[in-house]
Amino acid sequence: MFINNFDPVAFQVFSFEIRWYSLAYIVGLVVGWIYCNKFLIKDQEKKNQFDDYITYIIIGIILGGRLGYVIIYNPSYYLKNIIEIPMIWNGGMSFHGAVIGVIISTIFFCKKNNQNIFYYLDLVALSSPIGIFLGRISNFINSELYGRESDIFWSVKFIQVDNLNRHPSQIYEAIFEGIILFIILNFFYKKYSEKNGLISSLFVIFYSVFRFIIEFTREPDTHIGLILFGLSMGQIISGIFFIAGTILFYKSYVSEKR
Repeated sequence: MFINNFDPVAFQVFSFEIRWYSLAYIVGLVVGWIYCNKFLIKDQEKKNQFDDYITYIIIGIILGGRLGYVIIYNPSYYLKNIIEIPMIWNGGMSFHGAVIGVIISTIFFCKKNNQNIFYYLDLVALSSPIGIFLGRISNFINSELYGRESDIFWSVKFIQVDNLNRHPSQIYEAIFEGIILFIILNFFYKKYSEKNGLISSLFVIFYSVFRFIIEFTREPDTHIGLILFGLSMGQIISGIFFIAGTILFYKSYVSEKR
């Protein structure tokens, strides 16, 4: 058993706090940008366009992630506290909402610059596991999105939550949705880089499968609980995304082979 009593604040400059979660977003975006520019994008013009695209990604992640959380996970609270919707520093971001936000911002960018939408979404998919890994690690440090009660020997006691031994579900997600997903996607990219949209579909499919399974070890949101057939909101949305990813996979790979 491991006792988690980490400070969510990484460091403080005068009265300004820098939290681990904020650092995860910043480092994830910077490392992802470097990875795409150095290893994935060969054309210099595309590199310049990708630099401009980063701004669209940031806007899509922040707006999509926040609005996704507000609409999907806690609409009744924010209807009564509308002024708190922009307060992302208080927590509350939805991964699935961020994905939708990135898709919409990518559509705007590509329409404006006459580019292939899936070329850019594939780049985001290939580098996203880096940010997901760092984000889940910061969730663990912050003692949030913790797991259900368990007596396994690697269980964690989140002191800031309660005295129960729990699954370190954040670490499970960091491993599978971060490291393993990164390896899988980059393996397929080396073989099928010319098929725009294929990597995006695989990202959605594999992420949804990993998230759906790991959610069985994750404590449901207290204000939502389990919903349909004993499934959490995250599992239901992952199921919807899995279907969408499968349709995209069919269109980008299977239908092209016929």
